[in-house]
Amino acid sequence: MTDPTPTPTPTVVLVHGAFADASSFARVVPELLADGLKVLAPAVPNRSLTGDAAYIASVVRAVQGPVVLVGHSYGGAVITVAGAEENVKGLVYLAGYALEEGESLGGLQGRFPDSDLASALVYTPFPVEGSDEPGTDVTVEIDRFPAIFAADVDPDLARVLAVSQRPLAGAAFAEAAPVAAWRTKPSWGLVSSSDRTINPDVERYGYERAGMTTVEVDSSHLVMLAHPEKVADLIREAVRNLATE
Repeated sequence: MTDPTPTPTPTVVLVHGAFADASSFARVVPELLADGLKVLAPAVPNRSLTGDAAYIASVVRAVQGPVVLVGHSYGGAVITVAGAEENVKGLVYLAGYALEEGESLGGLQGRFPDSDLASALVYTPFPVEGSDEPGTDVTVEIDRFPAIFAADVDPDLARVLAVSQRPLAGAAFAEAAPVAAWRTKPSWGLVSSSDRTINPDVERYGYERAGMTTVEVDSSHLVMLAHPEKVADLIREAVRNLATE
């Protein structure tokens, strides 16, 4: 007999990337809430891949019921690891890194020509508690941020984002993913085809390798702010597919 119990609607957990924060989903969240979906957009520490993934995994474990994890940019690497949590039922990558087990951000990027981002990075030391050796924060040159990161976002907003970046610790670039959740979870990917932050071929390669359902949007890196409807549509597709399983 068919189980008459309806499949619970997943909670959508939105995971931001480097040089940004949860407000990068500000135009997508209202779309999802209007659909009656439960949404969380936690702050990612941006200190290390495994540490950030552990934090997001703790957020996921606190959710009652199934979860769809959505990761933008570096957040894609984070959900690749955190997505191994049992109640994660699907993954959505937005201009993101879909790492293989044992692969790092630098390793995946190194397969392809650099984007414009590579020449615009700024490295700043920061104190590490309990260590005499400083860490290194990575940000984007403020004057170049709008063109590289947010070319089709409202210029006034892009200037605000440029001066309010959430840095990524440099150590995160070399840290290998201990697991690749897309191997066991249904996944969807969005390529920002006009991306100047991540080479779009990096996105395509990772998605194709994972066998994802993929769409392409003519967008800058911050596709959630530039084309929120298209991002919301892909998340809705994932939710609908998982709800019928």
